[in-house]
Amino acid sequence: DSGEIIVDGENVTNYDEREFEEVRRKVTMVFQSGALFDSLTVSDNIAFPLEDQPGLTPDDIDAYVAKLAKLLEVENVLDKLPGELSTGMRRAVSIARALAQNPEAILYDEPTTMVDPIMAAHMGDLISRLKEAFHKTSIVVTHDTHLARKLADKVVFLQDGKSTVFNSWAEFENSKDPFFHNFLMQDKLIPALDVTL
Repeated sequence: DSGEIIVDGENVTNYDEREFEEVRRKVTMVFQSGALFDSLTVSDNIAFPLEDQPGLTPDDIDAYVAKLAKLLEVENVLDKLPGELSTGMRRAVSIARALAQNPEAILYDEPTTMVDPIMAAHMGDLISRLKEAFHKTSIVVTHDTHLARKLADKVVFLQDGKSTVFNSWAEFENSKDPFFHNFLMQDKLIPALDVTL
């Protein structure tokens, strides 16, 4: 209801749809649901952002799709439709499509929701590897503190419409604020599953 939205140092609060096109080239989102096109194969979903790129031949697109599919471990399902995939696989395809857009930043919306603990740990490992490989800013919205602990360079905690910024997970854990202390104490009751596949 109030405030400003700053993207890459630019105030975009009152941008119209045309002005937002440039912003959307910089930041892409991996939706909780995957938001894939149901009628397109996995390969076509990943290729979708590449179709309107000038100078790319069909062979270039196929090669880049193959590279991303291998990196995201979905190379064996390229001919399948999204409806034939598990939630975790759909999310991996969604990440591949986001990377195909070559954004400066990727916003992950609850990447470990609705997946089993092994897939959740795998997603965390995957996001971490991609962050290192592509040097892209990763913004991860999550209730999964085990994932946040694994990935976070900074923590922004939203509570009652206000945000508190911590410059590291350690700073968050060492907060003297009673709310954060109690939050972390309750969270420790839920065991972490740290799995590397």
